[in-house]
Amino acid sequence: MARTAPYVALRLAVYFGIAGAIVIVTGASAMIGYGIGSLGGEDFRTASGLWGGAAGFGLSAGLIYLAREYILYLVKAGHIAVLVDLMDGREDSGNAGQIARGTRIVREHFVEASVLFGIDQVVKAVVNAVTSLMAGTAAFLPIPGLDTLARMLRLFLKIAVGFIDEVILAYAIHIQTRNPWQAAEEALILYCQNYKVMIRNAAWLAMFIYVFAFVVFLLALAPASALIYLFPGGWSAGGFVFALLFAWAVKAAVLEPLAIACMMQVFFRTTAGQEPDPEWQARLAQLSGRFGMLAERARDWSRQPAAPQEREAAV
Repeated sequence: MARTAPYVALRLAVYFGIAGAIVIVTGASAMIGYGIGSLGGEDFRTASGLWGGAAGFGLSAGLIYLAREYILYLVKAGHIAVLVDLMDGREDSGNAGQIARGTRIVREHFVEASVLFGIDQVVKAVVNAVTSLMAGTAAFLPIPGLDTLARMLRLFLKIAVGFIDEVILAYAIHIQTRNPWQAAEEALILYCQNYKVMIRNAAWLAMFIYVFAFVVFLLALAPASALIYLFPGGWSAGGFVFALLFAWAVKAAVLEPLAIACMMQVFFRTTAGQEPDPEWQARLAQLSGRFGMLAERARDWSRQPAAPQEREAAV
């Protein structure tokens, strides 16, 4: 992680910038609502401030949701690309050009943001289908109370495999492919072939990340609650929300790339020398229609990123 300090700094700037923007927009909207509410009584003023803050929070969160495609392309994928290159022993061009290097690698393999985002969404859908199947089998056993346990298991598995999609995207860079759709198809099959190893490691990493993020949340709760006193109206729950935002920013900027790096190491080491199993390919095709899209898009892939040799020469 230390060798990718420029990307860590970029992630800190992006995610703390997002958290700060949400706080500012929420506060400004609450003040506007409170000002409008001054035309009425005390209850109306308080309610207006609350509704104004809620509207600002929803607006800023919605804009960030719409921008997630470009955050993935410019921040997450670039960081993954540099991490993969370092793991594979490809020479780093130095910290000064690391972000440009990561962006260039992503462009060479995925061409544009829409391609990367499309692959990511398909991979997530297939992984969720596999996870639901694994958790859902427990619900069919005739044991009282097992249905609730199955729902809890499904929730835990979804959290645990939350980074698998980015590891699968990293596989395309790892094998230096010219067809990212085909690489995603192969990586999904390899993931399912080794699901016990992958889920076990993902579960431990998820526990570490969320426990650490919870500690950050607790530490941020006091200063966030103090910040609420600057807001008009009854924003008693605002401290909780802002502390949650701060913990999310730390998780996204620092903890997630650490977990992804660990998962990539496990995945690359476990699948080294393996070939995709046709039986698993058939199972995935039956389980999720989205998996068939990967094969179809792989066949239709016409844009050819730069060859690996060209990228090495450009470094």
